[in-house]
Amino acid sequence: MSTYGNKTKMSPLLVLLVALLLSASATPPSEAHSARGHHALKSKTFLSPAILLRPGSVSNKYYFDIAFPRGHVALKSFNGEVVDERGVPVPLHEAYLHHWLVEPYYAPKDAADEGNKNLSKIIPNRNSGVCRDTLRQYYGLGSETRHTATWVPDPYGVEAGDPAAPPEGYEERWLLNVHAIDTRGVADRLGCTECRCDLYNVTVDEDGRRIGKGYAGGLRCCYDQTRCKAVKERLGHVDVMTRKVFLRYTVTWLHWSSKVLPVEIYIFDATDKALLQGKSEPACHVEYQVEECSPEKRAKNDCFHVQMAKQVVPRGGNIVYASGHQHAGGLGTSLHGEDGRLLCESIPTYGEGQEAGNEAGHIVGMSTCYPKPGTVAVRDGEVLSVVSNYSSVTRA
Repeated sequence: MSTYGNKTKMSPLLVLLVALLLSASATPPSEAHSARGHHALKSKTFLSPAILLRPGSVSNKYYFDIAFPRGHVALKSFNGEVVDERGVPVPLHEAYLHHWLVEPYYAPKDAADEGNKNLSKIIPNRNSGVCRDTLRQYYGLGSETRHTATWVPDPYGVEAGDPAAPPEGYEERWLLNVHAIDTRGVADRLGCTECRCDLYNVTVDEDGRRIGKGYAGGLRCCYDQTRCKAVKERLGHVDVMTRKVFLRYTVTWLHWSSKVLPVEIYIFDATDKALLQGKSEPACHVEYQVEECSPEKRAKNDCFHVQMAKQVVPRGGNIVYASGHQHAGGLGTSLHGEDGRLLCESIPTYGEGQEAGNEAGHIVGMSTCYPKPGTVAVRDGEVLSVVSNYSSVTRA
């Protein structure tokens, strides 16, 4: 990962999520087209509530009971991007999409919209693991969202809306979290997008906990309604310009049928050191720091940082899909079996221009892994290794 031409020797927020879909059933390739049968593939595009941004500001809000396909369905893909009021895509160098997350939950049927007021009544409907208290989402990406596939190949699907799943008196709903940073006129665009604490001028996090000097940057410093340092002479009238943006998301699905093979969603975190330390409980920290490359390593052209974690997949199966998530400086992620075999890898694509989807200096896509059906499998309780590679060269 990068630092930002200042005195800090640690780069802020680095996140790695590997989303893995596993199916308990192997299906011959000749049957791979049969899941749809007579059911037509459906697709619909929605808009999130308006997200208000001004130069340097941060919005990190949760939106409950969002518009979403209803009924018993097999989700095939979920794609999102930030657009303005006219529906025009907004480039990352204006509104940086740090991340968006989507997850289902169960809410009382008679609750119109619980928002943030009645969280005690909500029952999470999280993915299958492996992190116990974090990373509960079904879908989630960041700056790479426009060029990262989320398609679940036939005959597989992510099951949603099963009428028998919610507890009595409850129904399934969906929530959306969008973390966006307005980088118009800021003093250090890259530093702002990586949530460097000194640029946000905060000493406590969102929960009022003091931020120690060893924490150079990350989610604790760029929470909702914080603001990154701006250069006033660059702003002019922009300083008071508030804009509305939206997450425009498109969901593709099929009506559920016996021909669809359900998959389980697993999200792995490269920060989890529990197994390496001989502990049984997972300790997913979501973010980690990378030290700036030393002069000695620079001389050897060895400015690389490798972060590795071992995590147990509780239930095995065939890998259907896998993709990684990294920030600027990322070089790729990989997932390995207990015997060291390569299961899947995900490589970033960097932008080269100014237009939305090709922003220079940003990761604008992550490759996805689609093994041939039934060819890549893991067993119940297998210990998998997730590896994240970053460049540790300082970036201006």
